[in-house]
This record gives sequence, structure tokens and C-alpha cells, in this order.
Amino acid sequence: MSTEHLVPEDLRELYHVKEWRNAAGVLTTACPNEWEEIVTILRKFRLLRSEVQAAGKNRSPISKQLDGAFYAIGWKEKQFKTAIKLDEVEVESPTHKIDCFKGRVALELEWNNKDPFFDRDLNNFRLLYDLRAIDVGIIVTRATELQSIFNSLGKGTSYGNSTTHHTKLWPRIDGGGGGGCPILTFAITPKLYVDDGPPAVIPPSEPAEDDD
Repeated sequence: MSTEHLVPEDLRELYHVKEWRNAAGVLTTACPNEWEEIVTILRKFRLLRSEVQAAGKNRSPISKQLDGAFYAIGWKEKQFKTAIKLDEVEVESPTHKIDCFKGRVALELEWNNKDPFFDRDLNNFRLLYDLRAIDVGIIVTRATELQSIFNSLGKGTSYGNSTTHHTKLWPRIDGGGGGGCPILTFAITPKLYVDDGPPAVIPPSEPAEDDD
């Protein structure tokens, strides 16, 4: 029996929601404090036109907005130190870093990476769950339908079909990519989009005049 109904109705209106192995039930019962924080942050999030259009390198303003909200209330980027030991030989096998971690909940934000990053995230969740380090994994990504908005803003080429969006993620989950780990996914839909105007253009500062 699915427990997706435990995700508040307003979030199911704003995001495409999909769970694997009753993840919502695990969150509400085993991780209630972390779940409350996740719900609060996802309710407050809005996809701003100015952030979609903002030029930038590394993590986008959209990723920073979400990550920053979690970091502000005690979530941390986390990498587990793991190793494989055979007889007396030990080989270090560290996990990939988790974007946001608290309690026993691992959360990854995949806004605009290459879609194989989903395989990495799901495999990481599976490994950490098998090692009893986490109880549940969460992935926040974007809905495929946002492409029409990106196209209208002249940003369509920045977001391709081979990048991270929900129709690339869900078949991987259904295929068992996360193993036995309960997983809950949220895909940002056009209902969260807010046209707050283009990003501000800051003119270059003029050199100071010499005082004679």
C-alpha cells in the first residue's frame, strides 16, 4: 500500500511526488522532525524567473536557495567514510557527498546535472541504507514541463533532455536503482514559477578620479 497520501495535499499540488517503499510513511513515523522541516522548506520555495535567468557558474541560485534553507536549520553536507575489509586488507570506499543530511535522512538536490547523477544518488542511498546509516533518501529535482518556461526565457539550451528532470528519474526508481532504501522524490512544477522580472544588471563601477 502506498503512503504518498501522507505528503500534504498542497505539496502534491505544487510538486510531482513519487515514493518508493513507503518513504512518506517512514518519514512521518521514524523521522518526524526532519519531515516537518522538509515540508516547511518545500512550501516556502518558489522558482523565480530572476534566478532561472541569472548567469552563474557551479551551483545555480536555485540550488543555493534550497540548500541554504536546509543549511540554515542545521542540515549538513555529508560524506561517510566507509571501507571494505578482506582478511587483514582494508580498502577505503568513501561514499559520495550528500547535499543535505540530518538525523537519518539524506536529501539530494538535482536541479540541472547530467541525468547519470540520478544513478549515483540512488546507488548512494542503497549503499547507505544497507549500512544502516540512513532510513530514507529524498531527491528534489525539476519537472519536465518546466522546459517550456525555459524556452520562453531564452534558456532552453541550458536545460536539455539528458539532464536531471523527473521523467529521467522515475524509471530508474521503478527499476530498483535505490535497492531497498525508501525514497521520496519531489519534482518542481510550473505552479511554483514566479515571474519576478529579469535579474538586475549591476553596471561596472567607474574608476575614481584623481584629486589634483
